[in-house]
Amino acid sequence: MNLFSLKDKVIIVTGATGILGSTFVNAIVEAGGSVVISGLNEALTHQRAQEINTNGGLALGVYANVLEEDSLHAAKEKILARFGKIDGLVNAAGGNVPESVVAKDQDIFDMNIPGLQKALILNLWGTIIPSQVFGAEMAKNGQGSIVNISSVSPKNALSMVLGYSLGKAALDLYTKWFAVEVANRHGDHIRVNAITPGFFLTKQNKDLLTHPDGTYKERANKIIKHTPFKKFGEPDDLKGALIYLLSDASKFVTGSEIFVDGGFTKNSGV
Repeated sequence: MNLFSLKDKVIIVTGATGILGSTFVNAIVEAGGSVVISGLNEALTHQRAQEINTNGGLALGVYANVLEEDSLHAAKEKILARFGKIDGLVNAAGGNVPESVVAKDQDIFDMNIPGLQKALILNLWGTIIPSQVFGAEMAKNGQGSIVNISSVSPKNALSMVLGYSLGKAALDLYTKWFAVEVANRHGDHIRVNAITPGFFLTKQNKDLLTHPDGTYKERANKIIKHTPFKKFGEPDDLKGALIYLLSDASKFVTGSEIFVDGGFTKNSGV
């Protein structure tokens, strides 16, 4: 028996059209699972799903806004009509919000409060609301795995990205709290864990880390210097942790974080 197989499992990925989200989709398909590609760009979700189905996989593209319950409920009905059940959820929607960034030369007492709130809402509520909608269906079926996507940003004070860090810090607490509470009510049938990626070049952070010509900014060079592996992560580096948490290989694991950060959070710099 292959404990890491996702055969016969239906997994939803929110934020599935982004760089990391697309990698999660591919990993699920490679592990034999059926995948729901959820995102704001409906045409792109359908295109990705069609590509997977053409190549022998099983996929469904749906529009869903993770901050709107009605949107998620509508997506859920489409998923159930196609697959009849939901076995897993990857909360990959989120990211940095430009107006929440606190620039180095900015007055620290003149921060963009609405921008900070927007980042907090996206990264926290953008995980809580899908977990409520799709998690309730898992509870009905008596099984499920929820994987939240955290970040190294709240583990220590990281300059500039305050709003994003606040959202992910709250997400870390939510992951542990929800794991305990859902276990108290549903036993070992539903697991809630998190992956904590280190630094990967994505659409949200490329302007903070690279110049228009692709060369690294000072911030990027500092990150690489502090990372023991001395490089940024590649999206495929996250696949193993994801499949472990979604599969039966982690059936006695809940409330945990898996760090995929090249040692960044473990390095004192000395």
